[in-house]
Formats: sequence, C-alpha cells, structure tokens
Amino acid sequence: MGEFSTNLKRKFRIIISKILRWLKPGINIKRWLLMMLVGILCFTIFLSLQINANNGQETIDLPFLRTNTIPSRIILLIVGITLTGYGFYRFYRSLMRPFVKPGTTVLDTLSAYQKKEKGPRIVTLGGGTGLATLLRGLKQFSHNLTAVVTVTDDGGSSGQLRQNLGILPPGDIRNCLTALSSDEELLTQVFQYRFGERAGVNGHSLGNLLISALTDITGSFEEAVAESGRVLAIKGRVLPSTLHDVSLVAEVETKEKQEIINIAGESRIPLAEGKIRRLWIEPSNPLPYPPAVQAILGANLIILGPGSLYTSLLPNLLVPGIVEAINSSKAMKFFICNVANEHGETDGYRCIDHIRVIEQHLGDIHFDVIICNNNFEPKLPDGVEWVTPDVQLEEQYSIYYAPLADKEHPWRHDCQKLAGVIMDLVEERTGPLNKS
Repeated sequence: MGEFSTNLKRKFRIIISKILRWLKPGINIKRWLLMMLVGILCFTIFLSLQINANNGQETIDLPFLRTNTIPSRIILLIVGITLTGYGFYRFYRSLMRPFVKPGTTVLDTLSAYQKKEKGPRIVTLGGGTGLATLLRGLKQFSHNLTAVVTVTDDGGSSGQLRQNLGILPPGDIRNCLTALSSDEELLTQVFQYRFGERAGVNGHSLGNLLISALTDITGSFEEAVAESGRVLAIKGRVLPSTLHDVSLVAEVETKEKQEIINIAGESRIPLAEGKIRRLWIEPSNPLPYPPAVQAILGANLIILGPGSLYTSLLPNLLVPGIVEAINSSKAMKFFICNVANEHGETDGYRCIDHIRVIEQHLGDIHFDVIICNNNFEPKLPDGVEWVTPDVQLEEQYSIYYAPLADKEHPWRHDCQKLAGVIMDLVEERTGPLNKS
C-alpha cells in the first residue's frame, strides 16, 4: 500500500510539473489562457443567472451585480463568448506559429499535414543521388515513405569508414536522410558538410561522422540511422537492405582486349569502362533487413529507380528475400528509367536495355508501369547521352512518358515533376496509360 501511494504521489507531481511548464515565462500563452478562463467564468455566471431567472429569482448577491436583469445577462454572455473565443484564437496561433511557414495560413498548414499523414505507403529502392531526388519530391505528398538503400558502397568517405570502423557505408543513407528532412536549410547543410583534407578527417562529411559516432554509442547501425533521422526531423524511414557486410562483384568484358574479368568493389566497376555482363554480391546469401521486407509487403506503391543501374538498383535486388517480398506485395510496382546514361555502366543503353538487365538478373520481377523521360531538348555535357525509348519497349510494357529532365541539371530528374507524375498515376488523375 505504501509503495502504491508513493507511485501515485510521484505521478501526481509529474502531472503538476507538466501543467506548470505551460506557465513558463516567455512562451506568450499565459495571457490568452487567462483570457479564456475569464471568458469561461463570465459564461458560467450567465448560465447561473439564466437558471435563476427561469426559477423567478431576480435578486443575486454578487460584488459587481445585485439584480438579475436581461441586459446584465446579455452583457455577460457577449463578454464570455468574446473573451473565450478571442483567447482561444490567440492561444492557438501562439502554439502553431513555429510550424506555419511564411505566406501560408494555419488552416492550409493543418490541411497539408493531414493529407501527407494519410498519404500512400511508398517504398523506394535504390541509392545515390537518384533516390535522394525522388524522396525530395515525394515528401511533398506523403509522410509514409520508406527508402531501402544499398549498402555496397566502398568509395570515398563511406568506403574509408567502412574499412576502418567496420560499419555499413553511411553515404547513401545520409543523402536519403537529408532529402527527407523537414528543414533542408542550415541543419541539412551542416549534415552534408564535407571537411577539407587539411582538417585532418580525410574529407569526411559531418553526416557520415555523426552516423559513425552514433553507431559506436548505440552499438547498432540501424539505431544510429534512426537517431540521425530524429535529429533531422524526417518524415519517413531510411532502411538498409541488409545489415551484412556485402561487396559488389561484376563480370566485365574489357573494350581493348575483349577479355572477361571479374571486378570487386562498387567504386571500381565503372572505372573498368567495359561491358558489364553479370553482377552478384559476396557473400551471396545475406539475410535481408526484416523491417525493409515488412515495409515492402505493407506498401501501396513500390518504386525502383532512378539511380545507377548496376551500382545502386541491382545491389538491393540481389539481396535474397527482397525480390520475393516485392513480388508477394499487392502494391503497384513502378520502374523509373534514368534520364541519361551513366559513363562506365550504361553507355549506349536505351530504356529497354535497363529492363532487360533487371530481367536477366531477376527474371520473375514485374512492373506495372515504366516511367520514361521524353524531353530531349536541353543540351547535355560532353560524354553524356539521353536514355531514349523504343517501339519494342512500348509493345511489351505499360509506358508513361513525361518531360522529367531538370532544367539546371538535365541529366537528372526534376524532383517535383517526377513526384507529380507518380502521384498522378497513383491517384489515376491521368486517365488511361498513354503508350505513344
């Protein structure tokens, strides 16, 4: 009994402490709370006087009111409603001010937030800048986003941290976290900040170092990613496809000697500048990350791409269990073809070549819609070429064409246009799929 009483007192003190925090100076709500209380008091007195009047009692004993008259009751009613309504309005505005962007109203902000909260459950698979671009656009339509990211990166800062600390490469995950951030201004720039060589940290980005430090503190890479997401206030989740240390290996036919060689390492594969014939991961049987599989099975929409075909998209699909989950899911499956080819990986590839490579490695995967760019007017840099459609692709698949190239970087997708097309297709705003 004594322990129960102690726990009850502790909980009561905690509740009182939380209530008193609302009276903390400087948060600009005490005056409006007081105004609401005065208004409610006036309205309560009005109700009491009205009940007394109905009972025939015309005299009352109040310091400021001696007779129960109709004008006095009307005044109390008007004052009560006015003070309560205005106090609540200002109290509400004070609470919502930090969340309302300049130029928008509270109602618009609430409406947009609720719409995103009820948005479709979308799972995206890939890595690199392509996946980050897609997420940056989709977060304007839904908070229920899950990015399943490849973990085969072995170059640059990620490769060094992977080799020296024995953690999964954080680079692609960091890019996705910043893309999903609610505030992509200063905090995101800090997270993406890359130190110079003279800083003594080998050109690492601050985000990579933070994820590495959190991994050491929490003892878990996935928990470190989740904590980083909380720091950036992201809406959605970023998950690795597997927690195992896997390497990407490619069978490449060299251009000069026309010989077949095996190249290990994601960063080394494009440097060979040959024709990639086959791709696999070592070890070949890593377990998929269970939350990633669960997200795929529970999705409304699964999107593969955009991104480097061999070093961002396929590595996720090569993890056993991922493709099986995609095929078992009742979600719609979209494939987003790249705007431009990537030197060293997909030189000379058309849209259908991307699909054939995926089918070669994973023959049983099926896409409901393939989204392709049809804006080839911007000028590309030397050595970069458009990914063009062809009639054969249109005969075999459901294709949707749209001008998706970014104005400033035409070899990439425009995140807003791409997300808009995806949501139009999901919500069936575009009508029947146009195959021409």
